[in-house]
Order: sequence, then C-alpha cells, then structure tokens
Amino acid sequence: MLIETQLPNLLHRGKVRDTYRLGEGMLLMISTDRISAFDVVLPNGIPDKGAVLNRLSAFWFERTRHLAPNHFIALADAWEGEGKQLIASLPPGGAGQAMVVKQAERVDMECIVRGYITGSAWSEYRRESTVSGKPMPAGLVEGDLFPDPIFTPTTKAEEGHDMNMSDREVLDLVGSDMARQLEELSKKVYAFAREFALERGIILADTKMEFGIIDGQLSLIDELLTPDSSRFWDLEGYQPGQSQPSFDKQFVRDWLTSQGWNQEPPAPDLPEDIAARTSRRYLDAYYRLTGESLN
Repeated sequence: MLIETQLPNLLHRGKVRDTYRLGEGMLLMISTDRISAFDVVLPNGIPDKGAVLNRLSAFWFERTRHLAPNHFIALADAWEGEGKQLIASLPPGGAGQAMVVKQAERVDMECIVRGYITGSAWSEYRRESTVSGKPMPAGLVEGDLFPDPIFTPTTKAEEGHDMNMSDREVLDLVGSDMARQLEELSKKVYAFAREFALERGIILADTKMEFGIIDGQLSLIDELLTPDSSRFWDLEGYQPGQSQPSFDKQFVRDWLTSQGWNQEPPAPDLPEDIAARTSRRYLDAYYRLTGESLN
C-alpha cells in the first residue's frame, strides 16, 4: 500500500497526491492510498485506493475529451518516454498508482457540481434554506434531485477546510469569461458522467473538478470523477429522505462522525475492518463504471 513516496524532483505533496517533475512540461502524479475526510488527512490509508483513483481518473479523462481538454498523457506503467527511470524507482506496484500528465497553471478553486442535495449542502439547507448562500426551493429532503444541477465553487485550501465562494469572489479571482467557462465545462462533464453512471446502476450525486491552463486552453487536471472527488450512490437503494447507500468515502465520514470527532486534526485511526470495507466500495465502483476488475 503506497502511502508516502520519497523520490527526487518532488514538486508538490497534497492531501492524497504526490507530484514530481518528470520532463519538459510533464509531471508524474501519484495517487497514494492516503485518505482525507472533512479536509483532514487520516493517519492510515485504504488498500487499493490509489490504484482505483488513478485508473478511474484515466478512464474518465479519455471519455470526456470531447467535452474538455485535460492533462492526461498516459498511465505510468505504460510509459516509455522521458522520466521512465524515475517511474522505475517507485516501490513495487507504485506505477499502477501513477500517471504522466501535462504541467498546467492551476486555477485556484474547486469546481463543484451538485445534482442532489446531500452532505454540506444538506446541512446548510437545513440551517438557512440555502445552498452555497443561494435560496433553494422549500420542502427539499435529504437526497432530493435538484431541478437542475447547481455550481457551488469553493476555495482550494492546502490545509484546513475549503470555503464556499460567492459569485463576486469567483469573478474577482478569475474574471467573468473564465468564471463562465468553468461553470459551463463543469456542468457539461457532470451531465455526461451522470448519464453514463446511471446506465451502470450508479447515481453521481455530486462531484468536484479542478482546472488549469495548458497551452492557453482551460483543461481538466488532478483527478476526475473518482470515489474521492464524487458521491456515488447505489441506484437500486436510492430513496430520498435518508442517507443513501454509497460507493465512496461517505462510509469513512459516517464512521468518523459516529466517533464524535470534531473534524479538526488529528483524526482518529481507521479500524482495519472500516478500511477494508471502504476499499471494497472503491473497487466495486471501479468495476461498475468500467466493467473491468482492477487486478
């Protein structure tokens, strides 16, 4: 289980990803088995999580190229170009958790699209009758489908909690033209993926995306439509008015909440059985969406 990496040319270590300089304009992005919840990295990881995130992101990057350009070049274990020696120095199995990508100038915001009311949006709605500060229809229950998907961007925090951004804050950060493009592209990718997933028995409740500029084009970067960045629900068990059966890290969030944790570091250790059951959910999501087993 690849939790930490110690290679030369480290560029950035995020909550769950380590990124290295690979060659001219290229990076090696490693999806570790680390897991974060409520924006805090937990002490122990989830078996097979990094491989699921890596390969599922590659799957979606290939299938959404007609909607938006992205940074994906190749899976690391299939790469034969510059930087191959760096990839070869990864621990056994590590290349299966990595991809070669184009370097981008990151847009410093999380682009979140919500199709259903759940999570922090549901909590806010119960308090204020709003989602991301915007009024919502009365009478919604947990898990309800929004009439139309809504765009609720947040800050991109390296440490601590991401915060909702107002329309004015988005405009001040990226300008009106970029703000429009980010919302339109995010919603297009979400709509495509939601229909794709529904055909395979999964509801894509919400997801977050990241963008950057590559060769002058707004492009998808980081991960895409994974159990870490999205809420995947089982269509068969879906019923508004309750917490939904999920294939994502909501299972971990629920366990942490049951422990009375205050959502501030340090987080408690995950018991082995909780980590194993979370791993099975990630693997199941991968199989349902791709039609292939991970191994």
